[in-house]
Amino acid sequence: MRFKQATVTILAVWICTASVTAQGQDEPETVIRERLEVTEVLLDVVVTDGSGNIIIGLKPEDFIIKDGDREVHAKAATFYSNRRFVDSGAVAERIGIATDEVVSDRYFIFFFHDQRFEEPDLTNNILDAVRWSKEWVRYESLANDWIAVLSYDASLRVHQDFTNNKESLLKALDSVAKSGRPDNNWPSRIGEVEGASLRQNLPQGKDLRKQTRRIYSALSTVADAAGYIVGRKNMLLFSVGFGELRPGGNYAPDARYWPPMMESMNDNNVAVYSISWVRNIAMETDVQSELANSLSLIAVETGGQYFGNFINFKEPLQRISEDNNGYYLLAYEAEYPAGEKGFREVEVRLEQPGFKIRARKGYGYGDE
Repeated sequence: MRFKQATVTILAVWICTASVTAQGQDEPETVIRERLEVTEVLLDVVVTDGSGNIIIGLKPEDFIIKDGDREVHAKAATFYSNRRFVDSGAVAERIGIATDEVVSDRYFIFFFHDQRFEEPDLTNNILDAVRWSKEWVRYESLANDWIAVLSYDASLRVHQDFTNNKESLLKALDSVAKSGRPDNNWPSRIGEVEGASLRQNLPQGKDLRKQTRRIYSALSTVADAAGYIVGRKNMLLFSVGFGELRPGGNYAPDARYWPPMMESMNDNNVAVYSISWVRNIAMETDVQSELANSLSLIAVETGGQYFGNFINFKEPLQRISEDNNGYYLLAYEAEYPAGEKGFREVEVRLEQPGFKIRARKGYGYGDE
């Protein structure tokens, strides 16, 4: 993942026992050297109780991390919240929360997979999702919420870069509803960018269309652009699902495109909250039901959630907002051979049972 710091190289030396020749002379000692990189990895995790309430007050020793085949403890566990702690100072001190810490920003990427041209029956649901998204922006989003609005049909469209300006966001959502084609990703039109930005890290002009011809590459490209932003990024992926079904009608991830997409998501700290256009599983076709597995899988593997059965789109939007009222940023040391790069799977659990924990499934290591 992007949050790697304090990389040092260790030269590990093992000296074998000297052997004795027939003449009684010692042969030269055999020295084996291996170079290792030791890197501090930062991993964001959400911990809730059975009702979905955020758990606070956990310590580094409460977390156990399985990094590849190694089991390690967190060196630090910092709690970030978008809300100010309002209880007494004594309570805050007891549970390890600094009441004078700056309230944390939140980042939301609204990603609308526009499938109405493939399935016209989805049109009303898509418009309804946009309407509820506008309501959330108007009345639920906070001053420290930074929101970007994107859509995808045959290529990626950036309707609005990260902003907390509600008027700009509402216009962007209107553009999504109309299947608008924003022409704002040419270098001459980006201009000066202050703060977090997707557009300044995305391909520009024709390159954006060329590099996002598949939904997999579009999601990967957005994740890579978001990786330069420090903090947890939450992608709200509205879709009926994507991919192809195998003979017999069963869904399986595409081995060509799925793994690199998931590595991009996890490596760049993007948690996917996937939301089905259909809303009601009883209304799904057999094909939609199978494709929904892609939405469930991408959410599980990135530490997000899947929403596939709800009354209206207000429900998942509220739950996603509540789910991101606070998270822990764990710091621990990882080792890997110097000069190599790859993807390391990670599993996080708690010492004490009874809580639910969600975290991404790994991180990238080595030089980019």
